[in-house]
Amino acid sequence: MSRLTELGARWRGARQVVVLTGAGLSTASGIPDFRSPGGRWERYQPTPIQDFLASEAARADYWRYKGETWQLISKAEPNPAHLALAELARAGRIELLVTQNVDGLHERSEFPGERLVTIHGTDAKVLCMSCGREEPRARAQSAWESGARVPRCFCGGAWKPATISFGQSLIAEDLERSLRAAAACDLFVAAGTSLVVGPINQMFVEAKRPGAATAILTASATPFDAQVTFKLNEPVEQVLPQLRDLVLSRS
Repeated sequence: MSRLTELGARWRGARQVVVLTGAGLSTASGIPDFRSPGGRWERYQPTPIQDFLASEAARADYWRYKGETWQLISKAEPNPAHLALAELARAGRIELLVTQNVDGLHERSEFPGERLVTIHGTDAKVLCMSCGREEPRARAQSAWESGARVPRCFCGGAWKPATISFGQSLIAEDLERSLRAAAACDLFVAAGTSLVVGPINQMFVEAKRPGAATAILTASATPFDAQVTFKLNEPVEQVLPQLRDLVLSRS
């Protein structure tokens, strides 16, 4: 029996499955990840939240990066990995999916919203850093594309895409929900993530501690490879549809 088939059988028999996804899930949709060679961090340095709040020049640099990447992200479509996960969730075979991605592709794949945590926020909305008003991305993006170096809210405050920036805390309720679900699951699956970003990578530890089976679906090395039950290196857009078929098979 192949490791893929073994994992499919374990998933099919699991009581509660929790999934963590990362940038590698979206590369087949044409969105390059951050850390790989040629990734976005080779061209842009991230802007910490403190710099964004303190400096108009930093806000303009941040918007140049975010404005350009949204032009790419907004045209992307969910790939077979997103669609397979959405189908598994709709069939009740995923208790919770936590994504590190801000691209909105899980939402566009019709993944059930009540089973989804966007732990790093979303690029599809903007938040005013002065009055706290939240809006869809379109108005702020249009202002940027029309020449505004820093799009502004009606109150005059700077819009910021509603993502978690460096130096900015995660939403406590989302983190607690994610770790609690991992601790209660009997199968934890990390797909398209190198598991180097904390504290959300502690989901693996929380799942492993009480004895859950674990799976890592990525070609890259991770800090947890020596501890994992299943490690599959093939592209996630190939592996996840195959797993979906194994889990949902009626035979």
